[in-house]
Amino acid sequence: MAEMMRRFVLARRPSGFPVEADFRLEEVPLPAPGPGEVLVQLSHFSLDPYMRGRMDYVQSYTDPQELDHTMGGGGVGQVIASQDPGFRAGDLVFGMFGWATHGCLPGRRLRKLAPHLPPSTALGVLGMPGFTAWSGLRAHGRMAPGETLVVGACTGPVGSMVGQLAREAGLHTVGITSGPEKRRLALETFRFDACLDRLEHDTILKMMEAMHEVCPKGVDIYFENVGGVTLGGVLPVMNTHGRIIVCGMVAWYSGETDATGQMPLQKVWRMALVKRLTIQGLLQTDHLPLFDQFLEEVTPKVRDGRIRYLEDMAQGLESAPQAFFSMLRGGNMGKQVVAL
Repeated sequence: MAEMMRRFVLARRPSGFPVEADFRLEEVPLPAPGPGEVLVQLSHFSLDPYMRGRMDYVQSYTDPQELDHTMGGGGVGQVIASQDPGFRAGDLVFGMFGWATHGCLPGRRLRKLAPHLPPSTALGVLGMPGFTAWSGLRAHGRMAPGETLVVGACTGPVGSMVGQLAREAGLHTVGITSGPEKRRLALETFRFDACLDRLEHDTILKMMEAMHEVCPKGVDIYFENVGGVTLGGVLPVMNTHGRIIVCGMVAWYSGETDATGQMPLQKVWRMALVKRLTIQGLLQTDHLPLFDQFLEEVTPKVRDGRIRYLEDMAQGLESAPQAFFSMLRGGNMGKQVVAL
């Protein structure tokens, strides 16, 4: 009898916020690696907000998730069979294996992991989220000591890296998060200078007033992860020649609406003109040639604690859909990972 693996596939496209029935858990034969391929048993895989966007059949910066195929995403694990001379059994690797217990990919699409840090760090602080923060600030931030930076979802893997890199560069850092526990993490673990709870400041006016209090000199850089009321409250506080780096808009990924939908485009566009704002979309894939440089610079800081990180570990493949839903609603405490 053939050896088997388990995986989640996208069973149908969501209508609004995703539900369990949008996924299907399957058991399928374990693939055998062909020439140049490597078979891996996963130990962890990543859950990320961008996955929600790929579940819709819309034109975007990447192809939609295919129906009845393994839900895509990054994973880490141990090589158990290889037909690529660059990999051997026991190697720890990262690849885009998806929501599954095993995966088989060409060796050219894998990255070996150093043994001195937990493999799961390749999914967060030393993976796509950490690199997104590092490359976005490097390419578009134009950071100068004494400036003020604001970032939403500030205890997540992107936001927490943004805040720590900005603080290291001498900026006044302000985080926005949800709930008192996350606010405490932002201030004590990730060392933001100030942090606002968006659940307290739940209207554009309340958020704007709070932003004025914690950013008395205005906002020079807004690293946009969330959209929603957070964006509505930050926009009026932006300084002349401010930079808005648009990384994500998780508040709107499932078609939700909020008060920002009533903000007239004419007013926002005039604000961009009068304040000479730079509004820059960010895709980390545009900067992939710098990934090795990112690892070289950031890995030692993670190892010695200068860069801190937090992981939220869901246990077992079956936990993936509920952990995904919770993450989309801001329920995760740090990088959302599934441990197998």
